[in-house]
Amino acid sequence: MGRLFSDRFCGYSFKCFRKDLLSGTIVGVIAIPLGMAFAIASGVKPEYGIYTTIIAGILISLFGGSKYQIGGPTGAFIPVLLSIVMTYGYENLLIAGFMAGVLLLLMGVFKLGSLIKFIPRPVTIGFTSGIAVIIFTGQLGNFLGLSGMEKHEDFISNMKEIMVHLNTMNIYSVITAMICLIFILLTPKYFPKVPGPLIGLIASSLVSTILFPDKVATIGSTFGEIPSTLPHLHIPEITWEKIQQLLRPAFVIAMLGGIESLLSSVVADGMTGSKHNSNRELIGQGIANMVTPLFGGIPATGAIARTATNIKNGATSPMSGVIHGLFVLLVLLLLAPSASNIPLASMAPILMVVAWNMSERKEFLHVLMTKTYDSLILVITFLLTVFTNLTTAVEVGLILAAILFVKRMSEMLTVTKVLPDPSDKNKKVHSHIVNEGRDCPQISIFTIEGSLFFGAAQMFEKSVMSTINHRPKLLILRMARVPYMDTTGESNLTSIVRDFQKQGGTLLITGIQKQPKEILKRTGLYEKIGKQHFFEHTGDAINFALAQLEQKKCLGCKHFAFQECIRLSSSQQGEAKKNEDSMVMLAKS
Repeated sequence: MGRLFSDRFCGYSFKCFRKDLLSGTIVGVIAIPLGMAFAIASGVKPEYGIYTTIIAGILISLFGGSKYQIGGPTGAFIPVLLSIVMTYGYENLLIAGFMAGVLLLLMGVFKLGSLIKFIPRPVTIGFTSGIAVIIFTGQLGNFLGLSGMEKHEDFISNMKEIMVHLNTMNIYSVITAMICLIFILLTPKYFPKVPGPLIGLIASSLVSTILFPDKVATIGSTFGEIPSTLPHLHIPEITWEKIQQLLRPAFVIAMLGGIESLLSSVVADGMTGSKHNSNRELIGQGIANMVTPLFGGIPATGAIARTATNIKNGATSPMSGVIHGLFVLLVLLLLAPSASNIPLASMAPILMVVAWNMSERKEFLHVLMTKTYDSLILVITFLLTVFTNLTTAVEVGLILAAILFVKRMSEMLTVTKVLPDPSDKNKKVHSHIVNEGRDCPQISIFTIEGSLFFGAAQMFEKSVMSTINHRPKLLILRMARVPYMDTTGESNLTSIVRDFQKQGGTLLITGIQKQPKEILKRTGLYEKIGKQHFFEHTGDAINFALAQLEQKKCLGCKHFAFQECIRLSSSQQGEAKKNEDSMVMLAKS
């Protein structure tokens, strides 16, 4: 623990503290409206978002793997948490959040941080864009001031609910929301250092309170007064039945939290030139998500926008994240009653802008325009996120990505016959050594390029077996360009070896790499083929093969001679010379 803090605060000075104080305060100001807005959109009371901002924000900064990470509730969690609240209730959301924290902690302890990075980009963009659509459309009701609406888990039902209640639109809510939106959009342009969401929230709240009081729904009128203290420690009742029931939601929270936090850390690295520790980041996220539910908070993760704001305002260490949490705590203790007067219509444009910024629209269009398998994965993940749920979308997206990846990799495997029969138009028949005036299929040579795994092994076996059926005496497999072999590929090679040896043939392998060779040794196929039948270079294998056929080198020449006279027509002699020259080139390789 001491080493952890010494690494992160080494050389810390009062000058650094002043920079962290400024950046932490600015981020804290931004985090207050966002925390409440994310909580409301997730189906829980606004103060739970504040609790999460305080507790998780401090713990993630202290124990995480990025110096500049700002943690707290984020928009990415909204559809997931809303679904859990509607299905299982708030109390079970706390349990699911705690379980997700345990999973994140274990992922960090067992150093699985790097594995999350292997999630395909189209899947990440797809579900992020889908979440953005859900958040944006989910705020239309508050923006328009619609009343009598019920929340649903699915997108289509929520859209129908909006259409049915359009006649209840409140013009005062629309005016309030528009004022907030205008300030959010214009403030960064004219006052870059001032947080637009806070100015918009204050301005629209003042207009609503002064010009048309009691005409617009507020946080207080909808959720009650926000308490000005942190809740007491409360340990939820965890049973085995609840663990089984909530394991899948907890896993989704953990995976999404891990992805978002590591993406945020990568963004921070790009902005500062630093290097985060992915496993330590997961441990910090795990600790935060285990502690936060004990005080009523919702799941948290790294917030990309707030982390970027932290860096832009001069943060030098994790202390800025701690200060951001302490600042929010101070506001809660002093100004909580005032927050109860904030109109819900003022919160809507804040979340809409968040949704727009997180929509990955440029990346979405970029991948879509490639018109590749990635485009298909992207669209399917996006549509499933919007019209079903995030869990289904990610599962299907990952499975589809894996299947298409296997298909692409299998197509990359090529099995080429080195000396094709000139009479074969497709150039796919076995090589020949011409002897005694006729084609004698004595040696076949194949070049294998690509990974020999379960997706391509059958094609490999089929290609080679078609030549074995012509009964050559020796088969040479050039495997210098086979970087990987799995047990399925080994099994297919075993089948080739067995059938070829059964008909009295000899298999030679050249240039085999370390990993495939290790697989062959572990399965015993290496010994079955014979150590003497493995060669570093193709030329050595050809010399061995010709020796087996009782061929011998022509003295003073660089090419191979034949023992007997070759009785061929002039055209046949030309083809024989081509085959002979090719053998010479292979021998030199």
